[in-house]
This record gives sequence, structure tokens and C-alpha cells, in this order.
Amino acid sequence: MQSVWNVKKYDEKIIAKIAKENNVSEMIAKLLVARGIQEKEINNFLYGTIQDIHDPFLIKDMKKLVDRVKIAITNKERICIYGDYDVDGITSITILYQFLTSIGADVIYYLPDRLIEGYGVNNTALDGIKQRGASLVITVDCGITAINETEYAKSIGLDMCITDHHECSENLPNAIAIVNPKQKDDTSFFKMHAGVGVAFKCIMAIAKEYELADSSYLQYIDIVAIGTISDIVPLVDENRVISKIGLDEMKHTNNIGLKALLKILNFNEVDSTMVSFGIAPRINACGRMGKAGVAVELLLEKDENKAEQIARKLDMLNAKRQQVEKAIFEEALNEIVSKKLDESASIVLYNPNWHNGVIGIVASRLVGIYYKPVILLTKEQNVIRGSGRCQVGASLYDILTRCKDLLLQFGGHELAAGLSIAEENIEKFREEFEKVVKETTPDTTEQMIEIDTQITVKDLNLQLLKDIYQLKPYGQSNRLPLFLYKDLKIDSIRTLKEDKHLKLTLRDGKFLLEGLAFSQGNRRDELRIGDKVDVVCNVELNSYHSPKTIQLVIQDFKKSIE
Repeated sequence: MQSVWNVKKYDEKIIAKIAKENNVSEMIAKLLVARGIQEKEINNFLYGTIQDIHDPFLIKDMKKLVDRVKIAITNKERICIYGDYDVDGITSITILYQFLTSIGADVIYYLPDRLIEGYGVNNTALDGIKQRGASLVITVDCGITAINETEYAKSIGLDMCITDHHECSENLPNAIAIVNPKQKDDTSFFKMHAGVGVAFKCIMAIAKEYELADSSYLQYIDIVAIGTISDIVPLVDENRVISKIGLDEMKHTNNIGLKALLKILNFNEVDSTMVSFGIAPRINACGRMGKAGVAVELLLEKDENKAEQIARKLDMLNAKRQQVEKAIFEEALNEIVSKKLDESASIVLYNPNWHNGVIGIVASRLVGIYYKPVILLTKEQNVIRGSGRCQVGASLYDILTRCKDLLLQFGGHELAAGLSIAEENIEKFREEFEKVVKETTPDTTEQMIEIDTQITVKDLNLQLLKDIYQLKPYGQSNRLPLFLYKDLKIDSIRTLKEDKHLKLTLRDGKFLLEGLAFSQGNRRDELRIGDKVDVVCNVELNSYHSPKTIQLVIQDFKKSIE
């Protein structure tokens, strides 16, 4: 897939004004403008504190939820927290369970089995929850589509309070309370939380109702940060504050299970990269392999030895998940090539033998290659379940909404969604999905790479590293800065890790720079020593060398135009 480079342009007068008024470098001013941060938002973005978290009672139905929880605690009712099996759901269960337990509530939790029950609330689970003595169910990271299930819950004597962050349809469940900032008539200021962010606002509201100290809910902010970063929500406003403070707290976390997990990770720094590529895959692996409860056990564990055993189990499950993912990815690639699906507007594949817990990751990897919507379907317990991903600029949720008559169930976000479908409708769905994608999504095989600014060797200094560090944590809507560096001469080329990665020595006049291009070893033959190249790169400090040096992490490269 070809890529088009777009180097952002700036009004230098505005950049100078922002830099002066906020006492920051012009580089930071450019990066803020590139991320769409308005001048009135800059102070909060750079220096936001927990006081910048908005009043949780501004979210619709929050008072209703808090009042129902108070009644349950007063009357010694059993509360069941019903969650999702991904990192967002698992961290949501963890903080709500720990907080409610700490204030004297009788709490249990329920996690559906991904491979047997699938996503969301189901009636069989509600029967089991009722049998366990609960009278109140609080959903986290799910429930916004559970219209029939909420009615069933009422029929068996269960009250439902729904907390969620997924997109809302016109019809909503008739629950005691629905706490979801994405409701059309919600008037709260920030609406882009992860599910755990909504759960965090709930415990914050309960704490305020009981006039508890801020520490009663802030002690869980490291766990909230994990769910927030992992769910790839925009790391701006409240999400940025949560992530930034949470990462700092993670360095000396009091959570025994998280400590054990951090111990087995080989990361130099506790940052969003460590969460995304270290913690999240291991927690997610449990749900993907049908053992989501293991991750909750880890985060609730109080015994260090037991926590270490569970953490090692998560690590092994993740290794198994990687093997399964690799096999499915290769099968999917072969089918795409053999059927020439790369020439279509979308990709829909069905294989009854694929592992339901892994197809979402594979779909995401395929979007990165083909830059078009991808749906992968498989069969679990005689139900056809699917997971989809799409490129930035399209909305998978909207596309599926237009195909809903062929689906049994669906839900999700713009870039990711899950669905179920009758087996006899797969081919009809494939055709309809392709039709809707053609009608609604720009026809392009070119990936646009948005570049923050061009740099030269004069910019490679300590100040640039400080600027990059100041904008952490990075994630959705605040990605790691991308720079264009032109006319670099190749002094040496080699591949690493069985030809998977490229390592280049690059010359700019008398200065030598190291460049690493991860997962681009297959492009080795495009380069020759002596070639001049332009690179799109991140800039980082290589701490493996002594003395430490600046290196370029190359995301893309092209031959320089003479």
C-alpha cells in the first residue's frame, strides 16, 4: 500500500504567539496546533490536574445510579457488577468492585465467557446472578444495547443500572439508570471516556455523596489509566489527566497484582507504550482465550506469591494468543490474495475454525495493510460471530447500522465493532457491506501520513527531547510526534531479528545518525548504500548506548528527489 505524506503548515505568527503566551517552545506550539488543541485548552492539556475532572453528577442519570447504590448498601442488598472481557471491562470491574467493597457493600462480579456467551448481557447469566442472591446489576463497559435483557432482568426481580461508553441507538434499555455520556440528551462536558472512565466517574460520584476523601477513589487511578490507554480513546481532556496521573501512580502502585505483572515486563519506562504493548496484551489475552476471570483475579489479589503465579499465567496465555493470531493472519492473507479481495472496497472473511478471541487483532493488522474496512467471521457454539476494524476516516459503526437488517446483533465504535449473524446471511451481508462501504467511504488505497513538521540536524538536541517528553502520555488524538527528515545518505544497512527489522546508519553532512525501521525488513531491497532518502520518523533517546544518543524510529521512507 502506497502512502502519501502530508506535512502540516503553520501560521508562524500564531505559533510565536502561542509559544510566548504559554511559555513553551515553538516546537511544542506547533505540536499543540497539529493536535487541534485550542488556545483556551492548552493550559489544561499541559498542566491538567485531578481538579480538572468535571463534576460526575453532570452526566445524565448519575444521581439515579448513586441513589440506587445507596439503597442497596443501606438494605444490605447484593450488587453484581457485570463487565466485558477486554482490558476496559476488566479494569472497570476491578475499580468498582474494590471501591464498593471498601465502603461496606456486598458485591460480586460477572464476566461472560467470550467464546461461549459472546459480548454483552445475556439472560442465562442474569438467571445465574439472581440465583447468587443479587438484586441489583451494574453493567460496566456494556449494556447500552441490552433492551430485551433489561426487561428480562426486571421480570426475575433484578434492577439494572447501565454504565457504558459505546454509541447509543435511538432505543435504549428501560433501566433504573443509564450512565453513558454519549446519550443524545446528556449535557456533560466530556464524552470520550473509556468504559473504565465512566466507572471512575461513578465511584467519584458515590464518594462525593458519602462525603469521602478524594483518596477513596483516586487510589484506583493507575488501574483506570490502564483501561483508558488500552481502549484507544482520545487522550485529551479528562482522559489525558487520568492517564498522566495514573501512569505516575503506577510507578509505585499499591495494587499487588499490577506489581506482579510489571515485574515480568521488560520495559525501561512506565508509559503509555508499556501499557499498550506490555500490560494490555496480557490482560486481553485472558479474555481472548476464554479465561477473562484470571485477569480480574490478578488485579484483586492481595497475596504477592499468588499474584506472581497468576501474572505468569497471563504471560503464558499471551504467548499462546500470539501463536493463534499468527496462524489466522497467514490464512487470512492467503485468502485475500487468492480471491483478489485487495481489489474490493472491503474485506469480509469467514472461517468456522478461527478463534473468536483473536480475529479482532487480525482484522486490525489487515486494515493496516489494506487500509479498508475488514470483518472477520467465525463460528462459536453454533453462532456466527464477527469482529471488525476500519481505517481512520470511515465509521464502522455507521456502516454496520446500514446493514443491521442482516445482523442479529452489533455494537461498537467508529473504528471497531463486534457483530453476530445467521450463517445463511453471510454472503448477503458481504455483498451489502461492500455496497455500503463503496457508497460511504472514499475509494483509496493510499494511506495518508500526517507529519507534524520537518526537522534538520540542528533540531536534534536536548530541547527537542524535552518537548517530546512534555506532551506525554501519547495515544489516540495525541500520537507520538512525526517528523520529516530529508536528504539522508545511507552509510550502512542491515536487518535484525530474522530479517524482520531494518537498521540504518544515516549521514547528514559530517553527522551520523542511527535509524530503526521496525517490521520493515521486507523493504531491504529498496535501498542501496549511498542512496539518499527522506524519512518519516519519531525521535527518541537511545538509552542502550553509552553515552546516550538520539536515534530515528523510521515509520516510512522514500528515495530523495534529486
